[in-house]
Amino acid sequence: MPRPRVSDSPVPHRHPLDNPVRSALTGPHAHFAELCGRLLRYPPEVSGWLALPDEPGGPVEADWADAAALAGPGGFLALAGFPVPPPPEWEVTFRIEGVQLVGAGMATAPDEEAVRLGPADVPEMLDLVERTRPGPFMVRTIEMGAYLGIRRGGALVAMAGERMRPPGWSEISAVCTDPAFRGQGLAARLVPAVADVIRARGEEPFLHAAADNTNAVRLYESLGFRLRATPTFLGLRIPA
Repeated sequence: MPRPRVSDSPVPHRHPLDNPVRSALTGPHAHFAELCGRLLRYPPEVSGWLALPDEPGGPVEADWADAAALAGPGGFLALAGFPVPPPPEWEVTFRIEGVQLVGAGMATAPDEEAVRLGPADVPEMLDLVERTRPGPFMVRTIEMGAYLGIRRGGALVAMAGERMRPPGWSEISAVCTDPAFRGQGLAARLVPAVADVIRARGEEPFLHAAADNTNAVRLYESLGFRLRATPTFLGLRIPA
C-alpha cells in the first residue's frame, strides 16, 4: 500500500529542533512518513517515534484515535511532550525527563578504527543494543543515517550513528560500548566521527539523553555539546 503523502511542513517561526520528529518527517525523512490526521510517525521497524502537530488545535480525542490507528492494537509509540495525559487504558511503558544537546560548536574528526556499518551488520548491532540498552534500535533503524562501529577481534564492540534528521541537523544516537571494552574512550571517539559525517553534509549534530544519565551528559558536554532544551519522553502501548 502506498504511503500517504505528507503535505504539511513545520511552522516557519519554530526552530527545527523544537519538534524534531515532525521536522524530520516533513523534511529529509519524508520518505519514511506515515500519516493519519494531524499525526506522523516512522514505520515501526524503523523507529517508534510519533510526530505531534507543531501547533495545538483540533480535538485531542481525535489525535489519540489517530495515534491508535497508526500503531494498531498492542502497538507502541514514543513521543515527546504531548500536552494532555493519554487515555487511561493505555500503558505508559516509560517516562523519561531528558535533555536535548546541540553540538554546533564542537570539534569533529574521523576515526581511523571506525568502520561504516551496513545491513549485514544489523544482527550484531541488535545484539550490542540488547546488551547495552542505549535506546530503541529496530531492524531498519540503520536506514535513518550513517552508523559507525569499532571492532576488536572481529566482534563489534562499540557503535554510534544517526537517527532523526530535521532540516540542517542530524541526531546522534545508539551510542553504546560493550561492557568489556568500556573505559577505553571508544564513545568519545565515535561521537565526533559521526558528527564529522554530519558536518560534511553541511548539517550540525544534536542528541538526546536522559537527564539523570549524568555520565553520558558529562561526556557529551566534554565533546562540545551544549544544553538547548529539556524535553520529556513518553512511551505508550496501545491496548490489544
